[in-house]
Amino acid sequence: MKKLLLTMLALAIGMITGCTSEPSKPAPTQPTQPKAAELQTGRYAFQKLYIAAHGWARDAQPFRLESQATADSKGRDGKAAVWRASFASPAGRSAKPYVWSGTDAPDAPSRGISPGNEDTYSPTNSSTQVFDVNFLKVDSDKAFEVAQKHGGDKALEKAPDTPVLYVLDWNHAGNMLVWHVIYGTSRDDAKLIVDVDGTTGEFIRTEK
Repeated sequence: MKKLLLTMLALAIGMITGCTSEPSKPAPTQPTQPKAAELQTGRYAFQKLYIAAHGWARDAQPFRLESQATADSKGRDGKAAVWRASFASPAGRSAKPYVWSGTDAPDAPSRGISPGNEDTYSPTNSSTQVFDVNFLKVDSDKAFEVAQKHGGDKALEKAPDTPVLYVLDWNHAGNMLVWHVIYGTSRDDAKLIVDVDGTTGEFIRTEK
C-alpha cells in the first residue's frame, strides 16, 4: 500500500511539474520612442567641428559656418539641428567641410559629425577668406535677436513658416566677421537678410 501511495504521489508531482515547466513567453517589446532633435547655436557646433577639422589638418582655419533648415528645425532663436563649417589648409592649399547634425530628420545628415569631400583652396579667393576664431565672440542666438529688431519680427509675423538661416563669414571689404541672418530658404529668395557684427553684436545693415 505504501508503495502504491508513493507511486501515485510521484505521478502527481510529475504532472504538476510538467504543467508548470512550459517555457516562459518573452515580454512584449515596447516600441522605441524617436529621439528628440538637438537644436544648438552656431558656436556650439563650430567648436566641435573645429576640433574635427584639426584632425584633418593642423593648420585648418575656418572660412564659413552655415546652418541648414530641416523638417524639425526652422532656425528660430539662433538654433538649428544641422550646422556646416568649411575649413581651409593654407599649407596644403585644400579645403574640407564638416557637418554637425543633431537630428534624425529624413532631410538631414546622420547624427554626429561627418566630414565632406576635400577640395582645392586658393588664398586669393575673397569669398573663402579664412578668419581668426578669436573674432567669433557673438553667437547666432544674439545675431537673431538683433535681426528681429531690424525687420525680422515683421517678416515672421507675415509668414510664420519662414525658415531662418545663418551664415558666418569674413567680410574682406569691411575687415570684419559677419553673421548674415537670412529669412527664407536661401540667400537668393530671402525675404530679408540682416547683417550683424560677429565680434561686437552690432547691427551692420539690411541687405534686402
